[in-house]
Amino acid sequence: MRKLNIVVDTLDQQHITKVSVEGFLDAHTVPEMENIIHGLIQDRKYRIIVDFQELSYISSAGLGVFMSVIGEVKNNNGDIILMNMPPKIYKVFDLLGFTEIFTIVDDEDKAIQAFR
Repeated sequence: MRKLNIVVDTLDQQHITKVSVEGFLDAHTVPEMENIIHGLIQDRKYRIIVDFQELSYISSAGLGVFMSVIGEVKNNNGDIILMNMPPKIYKVFDLLGFTEIFTIVDDEDKAIQAFR
């Protein structure tokens, strides 16, 4: 069975929350990711960095998690910054035009700077 591990950390800088994902983000694991992201929004944490470095696979359901909340996050002066995206994951985002919607950076320093 494919697994997804999620670690949530609060960064000291500017009330930013970092969500690190590892494994497979697909129809079977999406509910766990949705709970995390919706929980952050419910707690009014709108400055979110998602670290994809250890993500092996993302399905359309996984992409939908981020698409479903980006509007609300931006309407509350926040953003979802995606970082450390493996090339095959980036290709999926690019093919679907999501690189025009999300800021994608190479490292945590650039992700933090994107909120300034």
